[in-house]
Amino acid sequence: MSDDPETDPATSNLNLSKYRFVIAALLLAGHLSVGLNIFTVSPIFPLVIDEYQISRAAAGLLVALPLLVAAALGLPSGMLIARVGIRRSFIIGWASIALLSLSGLAPNFLTLVLLRSVIGLGFAFVLTTSGPLLMQWFPTKEITVMNALTTAALSLGIALSVATAAPLSDFMDWQTALTVFALPGVAGLIAWMILGRESGGVPMSVQGLTLQEVGGVLRNRTVVLLLAADAGILVQYTAFTGWLPTFYNENRGISLSQAGFITGMLPLVGVFAVLVGGAVALRIRSPKVLFATSGVMAGLGGLGAFLFTEPQLIYPAVIVMGMGSWLYVPTLLTLPMQMNSMTPEKVAVVWGSFLTFSGFAMFVAPIFVGALRDVSGSFFPGLTIAALASWALLMAGLLMPRNVTESPARAAPGSGD
Repeated sequence: MSDDPETDPATSNLNLSKYRFVIAALLLAGHLSVGLNIFTVSPIFPLVIDEYQISRAAAGLLVALPLLVAAALGLPSGMLIARVGIRRSFIIGWASIALLSLSGLAPNFLTLVLLRSVIGLGFAFVLTTSGPLLMQWFPTKEITVMNALTTAALSLGIALSVATAAPLSDFMDWQTALTVFALPGVAGLIAWMILGRESGGVPMSVQGLTLQEVGGVLRNRTVVLLLAADAGILVQYTAFTGWLPTFYNENRGISLSQAGFITGMLPLVGVFAVLVGGAVALRIRSPKVLFATSGVMAGLGGLGAFLFTEPQLIYPAVIVMGMGSWLYVPTLLTLPMQMNSMTPEKVAVVWGSFLTFSGFAMFVAPIFVGALRDVSGSFFPGLTIAALASWALLMAGLLMPRNVTESPARAAPGSGD
């Protein structure tokens, strides 16, 4: 079998050292494919609303429901990976993304919503399984670099889809445009089935963790702060990515194509921000400064993104917000691996918890903003509340233990930690 370790240790280490570049390419492709399909529909919300004669809150389901599915499956998938296996978990994730290629065949709004919700399953399994896979194939320093690169790939996918979905819909119907963005998922599924494998580096227990052990991991103070910080940032990020194109079009008189381009700068800037964040993380011992700096940038930039009225001010605000929203992510993902007593099973649970807590926040955010717009007639109340949530990242940086990587994952007696 392709995921059996080599029998000779020396040969195994040499082969794994070379083959990790193949695994790296597959991981990057997986995150890119997820990014291409999360917010693809947001720049063309007005087209969807006109096509199906639905409310803005209903249109928000096209972004929110996949995030809800990802949230619901995040923690469970983190617990199931040990039993399902890394290779099969990635097959499930890739297959879910590939199913979105059927978007062009959706006959009505309900079918499209259900079909798009499948990306939540792919999101959950691809992202949650990445942590244990990285721990198997890569040394510690390379894990930080890979976390930066995979996050950059995810951000690049979001940027490409948000910036090009509206222009692409000018040349073809918008349903077909959604199909185009899902095609890399089909190619990725085939590639993983041929090339994907596990290593014998850091094996996972087939029994997984007990609920008591999971509870012990999630009660760790640092993990709680990380969960709150990420959820707060993503409330703002999801609400703004989903509704800024429509807000700029309706309130600032900006065309949908230009509005999509402006909003697409958020993940595009993120591509560079996560690379900078990864480089900084290798040099800064404590993540407190990085988290606090990111929180200030995301908070101030978010307020300016919708309060400023002139494009010459909107562009810098969006850039600052994009930097702050992504700069901390490599540290967020790597930190659980560096904490004492952390195993691949526990890292999968923490990463799955990120997806669950942040996913529920991301699910509520676009619906909340859209509903407030329908009720009040203005985007300002919803966008203001979403912007305030982003300051949780600054608070996490201020409250985080100074030597967090030296603090064991404490749990209650009998929790297994």
